Amino acid sequence: MNNGSDRPRRRGIYLLPNLFTTAALFAGFFGIIAAMKGQFEAASIAIFVAMILDGLDGRVARLTNTQSDFGMQYDSLSDMLSFGLAPALIIYQWSLTGLGKMGWLAAFLFTACAALRLARFNAQVEVIDKRFFQGLPSPAAAGLVAGLVWVGFDNGFTGEALRIPAFVLTVLTGILMVSNVRYHSFKDLDLKHKVPFMAGLAIVMVFVFIAVDPPQVLFFLLLLYALSGPVLTLFHRQRLKASSDGTEED
Repeated sequence: MNNGSDRPRRRGIYLLPNLFTTAALFAGFFGIIAAMKGQFEAASIAIFVAMILDGLDGRVARLTNTQSDFGMQYDSLSDMLSFGLAPALIIYQWSLTGLGKMGWLAAFLFTACAALRLARFNAQVEVIDKRFFQGLPSPAAAGLVAGLVWVGFDNGFTGEALRIPAFVLTVLTGILMVSNVRYHSFKDLDLKHKVPFMAGLAIVMVFVFIAVDPPQVLFFLLLLYALSGPVLTLFHRQRLKASSDGTEED
């Protein structure tokens, strides 16, 4: 007699990490709406909120052992909107629209590079070194673009006054996303175990430092991170070259 044990098990999704992903998606969509209304400060802040939420969903999934293929794919689609489409539209509406065809082509380049960056990451997720990203991560690229808008707005600059810097930054961050430049992923940070007391104090000081002037401090930190990639890659290649030369001499 069939007691129902042969029924296929119902499939579901893990709620907790996907809640963070949905919230990040909402923040990115809100950024687009705010930019369409000319509320560029709110639009820029929305991208940074999406960055925080995007960083939390993966860590929550790993800490609670709720990783899934669905979550990974959903996260990529959310990233495409929040860190590909949204920042491109925000900076286009704020500044690049005055450049005509070159402006929307730069915005499209950024969006396309974000899509390529995410697709490459998904294809290589099982084989790459987890400690490093290949190419500038899309959240960091989005933060740089949105950060420029936020800094400009906060200091009273119009998008028209910063068209050239906006164009250059949009194009360069797009190219860095699809480059082979190495960036630290910080995924090797241990959040499960105890840390020294001074580490807690350092975290407090970071928050205080950011609170002094959020737009400029965040933009400066992201700019340093973007510049760290080429430096790290150059150092890595020099070390490999030195090791190879030493092997040949032996």
